[in-house]
Amino acid sequence: MYSFTFERPETLRQAVNLLSKNADAKLLAGGHTLLPTMKLRLAGPPMLIDLSRIEGLAGIEPSGRALTIGAMTRHVDVHTSPAVQQSLPVLAKLAGMIGDPAVRHMGTIGGSIANNDPTADYPAACLGLGATIITNKRRIKADEFFTGMFSTALEPTEIITKVSFPIPKKAAYQKFRNQASRYALVGVFVGKRGSEIRVAVTGAGSNGVFRVTAFEEALKKRFSPKSLEGLTVPATGLNSDIHGSAEYRAHLIGVMARRAVAEAMGK
Repeated sequence: MYSFTFERPETLRQAVNLLSKNADAKLLAGGHTLLPTMKLRLAGPPMLIDLSRIEGLAGIEPSGRALTIGAMTRHVDVHTSPAVQQSLPVLAKLAGMIGDPAVRHMGTIGGSIANNDPTADYPAACLGLGATIITNKRRIKADEFFTGMFSTALEPTEIITKVSFPIPKKAAYQKFRNQASRYALVGVFVGKRGSEIRVAVTGAGSNGVFRVTAFEEALKKRFSPKSLEGLTVPATGLNSDIHGSAEYRAHLIGVMARRAVAEAMGK
């Protein structure tokens, strides 16, 4: 690990000022991607800005039509929150599937979304529910936020403060996990809100999370697993590695999507 300075601002304004004065600095939320890459010397930021002491960045706020979660809220708190379990149980379940207890007790929702790891779970929930990512500067729709592998629409001095999830009529998440890391080899999130249906896939795409419009159109006609029978996703552009070929992942997307729809229907 290369040497670096460590800052713990007390306010969001202080954190933004540090970012503006140190272009190569990195924010530290949970650190589950950043710290391992630093240990391997694949990254060497000269400064880490720890967000853990900033008040108001953690917490869960349910309202009638949405659930808002602070960026520094830990995965374990999302998983165990009665408010999340009642208003958006699919998100509580998803959070409980992330990593292991050590990861869930340190990792944060904002850190996961900002990092946009192509195998992470929260990006699928954001895209599958049509969430809004709220920063210190603006509100960004999920469709516009995720721009590619480890890439987002965040500007250099922009910090995620909250994420607002609309409450769907039906939703489910199915994940085929890597047994060692528990990352999603393929994860499919299906959400139905009014006439809008979203199908978001994580773990499979070489550019990160993406929507499957062909599946969405089929489910608009009839929200049933049978509507997806015979539909496939092209293997082109999907990840291929020692854990699974692009063709295998393409097959898993269809399987996980049908399972997610069945679960959303209560089957």
